[in-house]
Order: sequence, then structure tokens, then C-alpha cells
Amino acid sequence: MLKRKLGIVMNLTLAASLIVGCSNTSSSSSSKSNDDGTYKIATVRWSDWGDDFLKGFVAETEKKAGISVDWDTYLNSEWPDKKSVLLAGGDLPDAFWGSITLTDADIAKNQSMFIPLEDLIEKNMPNLKAAFEADPTLRAMATSPDGHIYSLPKKLPLRPIAGNSLYINKKWLDNLGLSMPETYEEFYNVLKAFKEKDANGNGDPTDEIAYQGDVLGFILPFGLPKGSYSTSMTVKDGKPVFMPTEEAFKEGIEWMHKAYAEGLIDKELFTQDTSMAEAKRKDEKGSLVGVSSGWTPDATFGPNASEYVQLPALEGPDGQRYVMTDAPIYSRDEFMITTKAKNPAKLLKWADQFYTEDASIQTFYGSFGVGVEKNDDGTYKVLDAPKGESADIFAWVNSFRDFGPKFIGEDFNKKVTLPTNGGDGLKLELDKQINKYVRDQFPNVSYTAEEMNQLSALNTDLTSYVNSMQSKWVVEGGATKEWDSYISQLKQMGLDEYVKIQKQAFDRYQKNLK
Repeated sequence: MLKRKLGIVMNLTLAASLIVGCSNTSSSSSSKSNDDGTYKIATVRWSDWGDDFLKGFVAETEKKAGISVDWDTYLNSEWPDKKSVLLAGGDLPDAFWGSITLTDADIAKNQSMFIPLEDLIEKNMPNLKAAFEADPTLRAMATSPDGHIYSLPKKLPLRPIAGNSLYINKKWLDNLGLSMPETYEEFYNVLKAFKEKDANGNGDPTDEIAYQGDVLGFILPFGLPKGSYSTSMTVKDGKPVFMPTEEAFKEGIEWMHKAYAEGLIDKELFTQDTSMAEAKRKDEKGSLVGVSSGWTPDATFGPNASEYVQLPALEGPDGQRYVMTDAPIYSRDEFMITTKAKNPAKLLKWADQFYTEDASIQTFYGSFGVGVEKNDDGTYKVLDAPKGESADIFAWVNSFRDFGPKFIGEDFNKKVTLPTNGGDGLKLELDKQINKYVRDQFPNVSYTAEEMNQLSALNTDLTSYVNSMQSKWVVEGGATKEWDSYISQLKQMGLDEYVKIQKQAFDRYQKNLK
């Protein structure tokens, strides 16, 4: 979910790297046109887990709608090349399923290939219409700058309100007789003790890494919660701001430099790759890291997970507490119909079946009797994965999981019982401890084609410069001294235009909410 959830991504990336080629899973071997109710739909999977995800509930929806879906299932590793051929050659399917298939830019650049859906939704999708009325965010996010809706949206069930968390080694705290830190000053003192007092008790006072994680996670107490939809923009006092130009960013970087200079930050923070960082957190000889960020302890620390607990939301210099807000719940681009489809209304009537709570939980964990049980009182129970299998992978095998149309209403999560020893159940329990500190985040806005082109050109230079100065200042210091020249350089690179476009998109989004 950064951003995909860390535990899922690592398993999925490993699995996907072992497989090449298109699985071409199909619920129908027929090549009939949709004249007789057969539709070809392209979707993408992280790995080749077979076609069980198309059985059960999904197959039943086809029967109810009187259609047959010929699924073209591609692997993510091959999809970029396949997608280019499809879009360039015009040999389009009737529809694309899942936000992993096409980006906003793909749709904008090839807009003539896709039909606007808002009028068809009005006539053929009572479930989605009810969802729009119940949750205006869903419609606002799906509406393009030209006022049309080119793709169907989703709202995921059973997602945390916050997202990735900081986790601290409780065993190290106990070893040193330290209390759990509650403020950023106490946190700094704990990191110092971790580094200087042989916190892991192995007799080597030099092998501890007090903090290993990203910059925004460390400077979070200074009031810049990163969100799931933009790594550069956040919202303060109801207005969008570019985080790397905020005074809080400068102050946080100065504080982090002090910690780095005293050896409290992983010295290889800016030079190591993901596998190197992971090896330190998951060292089978024993824990080496005091604090790091991730989805859950098991996903982040592997064999050392039992030593870690979630760090409380730390009180910052302004007396407020902040947490990350990078748990994506909403998205668009989940179902797009091309101009090839001869009866799009029938296709949308079928898709409307996915906008119920029963549908959403089954397309997230697996059909009733496989991944979920529904009780007589309307509550649900997510079933345990078979012994020895990952709960996340089991869900992906048996459902569309993150992708495709979905919608759950207010308080839906309260109707569901999940295993809490890992996965989603554990994450939701952890989220209850910190989610009251969640702030507004920069939403999943949409851009015009012209804005996308401008942002693409501006973002490359701005991001490169911000990242280089950020790492320089953490390692060498100098943020305060060089701040004015830094801001001046960003402006020369087009910062004002970049922020203007982001604000325009933000204002359009707010207007669509009304």
C-alpha cells in the first residue's frame, strides 16, 4: 500500500520474479464477441496463482448478469510491454479490471479509447449510485477534470486508518530499564541509550543500529505526516503544502542530523538497497535494529518480530502528536470500458454487483466458504489460511484482493472478525492504538493531460534536488544555513508552477465533494 503493504510486497515480488509469461487465465475458452454476451476483460496479477480467484462469487455474478467473461490475465512483470502493444495496436479488450492495469496517464493519453460512464452509471448501477450518495469521496475521486467518469472506483474494506507505523524493540527497552518514549526528546534519549549501552546484550556495544528507516518517518513529530497519494504534498490547516519547503521540514532535518552525527541513524541509510536494509532487520543471529517502520512487526522484522511493539505517536515540539497517514483506502481506475464493448450497459449492470458489502469482502479474502463465513446475524468471519500458508498470499490466491470495484459502508469493519496473530487482523488492532492522531492527507486528485505533462517534467528535477539536499543535510548538516538558497533553487526549477497545479487539482477535488 507505501506503497504496498510491506509484508505483501516482499512475498509478491519474490513470487513474481520467478515467473515469466502471460498466464492467460480464462473463465471461458470461447473467443465469441459480446454480441452473445461474452466480454473480454484484461486484468493483471502480481504472480500466477491459478484461477481460483475467478471461481465462486465471481462466477456467480456472471450467471446473474447473463454474461460470460473471457478473462485475459497478465503478470505484472510482463504487463508494461503487453500494455503498450494493446494500446498502440488498438486490439483492445472490452474492459480493463483493476487499478494495476492502467494509470491516470494511460487513460488521459488514450481517452478516445474509453467511454464516459456517468450517464450509464445513473441508469444501470443502483449500488454504485447509493455508494456515491453515502460517501461523496468516492464520486469526487472518480470524476475527471472534464467532469466525466472514465473509470469505476473502490473503497477497500478492513484497512487501517493510519498506515505504516514505527516499531521499537521492547526487549531492548527492558534490557536497559527504559520506559516507552512519549515525546520526541524521550525518543532521542532512548535511541542514544540503544546505541551506547549494548542494548541487545550480545557483548558488542557497537553493532546496534538505533534507527533504520526513512527521513519522513524520523521527522514525523515535527508535523509532516506523509500520505498514501503523494510523497511531496500534505495538508495543513486545510490547505495543500509542499512538505520539503516547510519550516517543520528544516527543523526536523536539523534534528535528524544531530542524531546521525551521534551515530544513532544507520550510517548506510542513503546508500544501501532494500535487501541490505531488510537483512539488518531480519538478522537470524539476533536483533540489530532498535526502531524501524513498516506494516506489522512480522513483516518488518521477520524472525525477530516478537521483540517489537508499536511506538506510540510521539509528541512533537508543538505539543501535538502525529502518525503516518499512508494507508490507501480509495482509488479509481478499477474498471474501464473501451469503445470495443458493444453493450456497455450490460457490462456495468454486471459490475454493479461488486458494490455491496457481501461482494467486497469476498473479492478481498475469497468467496463464502473459502476465505470468509457470513453469520446469520449479518456479521462476517475471515477464515484462517491453511496451516503453513501466508494469510496474505491465501487471500490473493482466492480473490482480486486490492483490485477491482468494491465499497463498504460506515462501521463495516465492526461487523468482521479476523485472526489477530498477523496480517490484516493484527494491523487493525495496532491501528486502534494510534489512529486518533490521523490528520487530513493530500487526496487522490486527478489531473488534466496537460497538467500531467507539466508535473512529469517538473517532478523529476524537484524530486532529485530535494532528495540530494535532504541526504546531504542529514549526513553533513547545514539545512538552516543553506535554506534560503535551497528555496531559491527550487523556485528556479519551477516549484511555484508545481504547487499551483497541485492546488488546482486539490480545489477541483474539493468542489466535486459538494
